[in-house]
Amino acid sequence: MKQEWNDLLFAHWPVSPDYMRQLVPRELPLDTFDGKAWVAVTPFHMSGVRPRAVPPLPGLSAFPELNVRTYVTVDNKPGVFFFSLDCANSPAVWAARTFYHLPYFKARMTATVGRQEVVYSSERVAGGPAHLHANYGAISNVFHAERGTLEHFLTERYCLYSVVKGRIYRAEIHHVQWPLQNARATFAVNTMAAAAGITLPDTDPLLHFSKRLEVLIWRLRRLH
Repeated sequence: MKQEWNDLLFAHWPVSPDYMRQLVPRELPLDTFDGKAWVAVTPFHMSGVRPRAVPPLPGLSAFPELNVRTYVTVDNKPGVFFFSLDCANSPAVWAARTFYHLPYFKARMTATVGRQEVVYSSERVAGGPAHLHANYGAISNVFHAERGTLEHFLTERYCLYSVVKGRIYRAEIHHVQWPLQNARATFAVNTMAAAAGITLPDTDPLLHFSKRLEVLIWRLRRLH
């Protein structure tokens, strides 16, 4: 699959690894940085979504998406584990659940992009209440995270993992290094992590913004 991810916010909170261990499938080893696990709430909107060598289809190739995620490593390959992915496109929800075994949910979503701010709204329509209403934007020049830094640990991951009936699956994700900017955000409502059974700490999140990234995603393959 080819995709373009646009106007993306990384909102990260640190949590105890012992706490996170109870929420992530036991088959997946947790990944930590300086003794902390991390949870991210990540709103963005996609465009150009299509199989390789197929042109974008009207009404099917551009829509908002919002995920809740943490970080794991399998066979020394760092990746992402998703607690939930909300999407405004019903065919995309069906395809991701069917072919990638990912916990996608249909939601009513809007992403209004202004010159300096994104106004984002998401309300899950099935699978329990989960809402996000936020304004966010960049506050710095673009930079690339240096290896060994927290920013690199949180963003430079090139695969996703899922677990089905005790078996681990991986999908490779290819892209250039994230063009990051420091960010600001105001969350009027944010129950996305709570809907996944996660209690976020009462601290300000670490915030980063990325304007646009082209991505290739390969099919899911079983590891163990």
